[in-house]
Amino acid sequence: GGPGFSLVFAALLVLGLLENGGVMLYRFYLDTSVIGGVFDPEFRVSGRVFIEEVMARGDQFIVSPLVLDEIRSAPPRVGAYLDSLGSHTKVWIPDARVAILRDAYIESGIITPKWLSDATHVAIATVSMCRAIVSWNYKHIVHMDKIPRYNEVNRRHGYEDIAIHTPDEVLNYG
Repeated sequence: GGPGFSLVFAALLVLGLLENGGVMLYRFYLDTSVIGGVFDPEFRVSGRVFIEEVMARGDQFIVSPLVLDEIRSAPPRVGAYLDSLGSHTKVWIPDARVAILRDAYIESGIITPKWLSDATHVAIATVSMCRAIVSWNYKHIVHMDKIPRYNEVNRRHGYEDIAIHTPDEVLNYG
């Protein structure tokens, strides 16, 4: 391609979406429920399989300072598990765009201010251009009535739709 292709390619490299010969890499936002879920009998198997699959493909997990704060109050093995993901995990530092989008979710009635952290998780996943947010939070995040509403707000603010799934819904992706 011409100069347009080179600029797009450079932008994707900066965003961490391409690597080695143009192979598309996926980024998945992990909320705290997935990380802690690897120790829960109900969620352990599909959560671990999903995480192992992402690592085997060389894809990336995005977490936020919010996830790190939530994990501090979890049993130590949860934090140790997150640490074990090593270079596959990047921390995305939220900025004003995240606050604007988070507040828009609340203002549109998708979620109440009481669940500000859940709205923040979705906003960070959207702004950081993750392929999906992966969560076990059925009440406020992985909810069939809320997902299209989150994406309606995303589009209104100039963002792409964000896929929102449980770990078992994204097994064998790509």
